[in-house]
Amino acid sequence: MLVEFRVENFRSLREEQVLSLVASKDKTLHDTHTVNTGLKAAPGLLRSAAIYGANASGKSNLIKALQYMRGVVAESATVIQPGQTFAVQPFRLDEQSAKEPTALEVTFILDGVRYQYGFSMTTQRIVSEHLLVYKAFKPQRWYERRYDARTGKDVYEFGPGLKGPKNLWEGATRPNALFLSMAVQLNSDVLRPVFDWFVHRLVIFNEQAKLSPQVSIQMLQQAEGRRQICDFLSAADISIADIEVVTRKVPGQAVHFDLVAGKTEVRNEEVEEHQLRFSHVTAQGRAVLDLMDESNGTRNLLFLTGPVLHILRTGLTLVIDELDTSLHTLLVRELVRLFHRPEINTGGAQLIFTTHDTSLLDAPDIFRRDQIWFVEKDQDQASALVSLSEFSPRKNEALERGYLMGRYGGIPFLDHALGVHP
Repeated sequence: MLVEFRVENFRSLREEQVLSLVASKDKTLHDTHTVNTGLKAAPGLLRSAAIYGANASGKSNLIKALQYMRGVVAESATVIQPGQTFAVQPFRLDEQSAKEPTALEVTFILDGVRYQYGFSMTTQRIVSEHLLVYKAFKPQRWYERRYDARTGKDVYEFGPGLKGPKNLWEGATRPNALFLSMAVQLNSDVLRPVFDWFVHRLVIFNEQAKLSPQVSIQMLQQAEGRRQICDFLSAADISIADIEVVTRKVPGQAVHFDLVAGKTEVRNEEVEEHQLRFSHVTAQGRAVLDLMDESNGTRNLLFLTGPVLHILRTGLTLVIDELDTSLHTLLVRELVRLFHRPEINTGGAQLIFTTHDTSLLDAPDIFRRDQIWFVEKDQDQASALVSLSEFSPRKNEALERGYLMGRYGGIPFLDHALGVHP
């Protein structure tokens, strides 16, 4: 489970911002909305978090920062080529920040062990990198890497907890690659859990990583998965009784590489195409519709349902930018509640999302105070992230009204934007 994400000097996030999933001491909805870890430093973790903010406030940049970190971990050892620069964007609206590195750090718990991993980088290279492992209360520093500008070389310090050919991994790590990624590429078993958490246990959907229908289609091709998806759509008050996947062969093209001859050949081949047929049943009759006959909201919900059911079953961390896009507020509530139902969310899955849906703030039993976050920009156009808990709202306070009045920040300054002055 994700414990904490820290980011500094990434796009509009100039100063260090911290998104924490550590539950406060508040006992409200404790049994459903939190997970006990058994660890003293973070005894309870939140199952979900909602992030509010005006358009262009920087809330999407928080998601992009985590996504960028995931990408560097996944690709720096394999996709990034020697001498290639990074596309990282520091805060550009002051000269000093534009010259400083971007820093990213994640703390997570996996199989009862807490990992704290982070790095800082410029467009040219990795400047620092570190990994702390908490197998007991006190951390073990497995390694620390820092760039020495005087010598132009990376300096490494290794702890006894990191086993394996460390010198080999160090020698293979380029300036524009992470030591973590290179060591795993060279078959480090002890570092693989950290790498795999980013690549396989962190799922992010936003404008740069669109929701794919493939997971839902694969579930629909199996009887149990089909039943689960149809049951959820029915519970969401969508009159879909069944969904049939019709697979057929259609003409297509495939590119083949002949490594011996050094030639590329385009061949005409048949490829599989999947068509979805939706059976709607009402008291007045029955009809079968194609995918494009369904609303955007139904299509988005269908494509989201498959991944969500998989994530709940396997205990992954799901991050979505603008969850409420094309989804009715009642559907958003139902999705959030799935993560808060321990009998369904048995693996400690988490949901983190940005939204403009203010009705969630006062919806009964949807959120604890520590699950709600706000993002807003200051006069320098730098984004700041703050938890609702810091405002100490009363137990029965009307949160939606307070938010729209600007009590907690995170809303647009409409009078300034429209040229209206008091």
